Amino acid sequence: QVQLVESGGGLVQPGGSLRLSCAASGSIFSINDMGWYRQAPGKERELVATITRYHFANYADSDSVKGRFTISRDNAKNTVDLQMESLKPEDTAVYYCNANIQTAKGGANGVYWGQGTQVTVSS
Repeated sequence: QVQLVESGGGLVQPGGSLRLSCAASGSIFSINDMGWYRQAPGKERELVATITRYHFANYADSDSVKGRFTISRDNAKNTVDLQMESLKPEDTAVYYCNANIQTAKGGANGVYWGQGTQVTVSS
């Protein structure tokens, strides 16, 4: 069993900052890419950012998050964080953590999701 648990969401005013964290636990042999996605009301889930085990980060193609969000990870702790700056009302969404995890040596990889954490940007 593998679990991803997010934390750090909440209500913040426009222009404010939040840091989301996600911890993976359970039967883990190795973790490949980790990432953050978000889903706003009435919209499809979309990529925010991903990061490889070698700390190479990739951000959504749109300008919506580049320069404001920073993804990072700690391989020793099996965690991935998302630092969000200069938040805008359009950043309001449920943010989901995602990880590609190998649960046993030589075993297949599986994609796992957290339960999501709400981020609301409003005055």
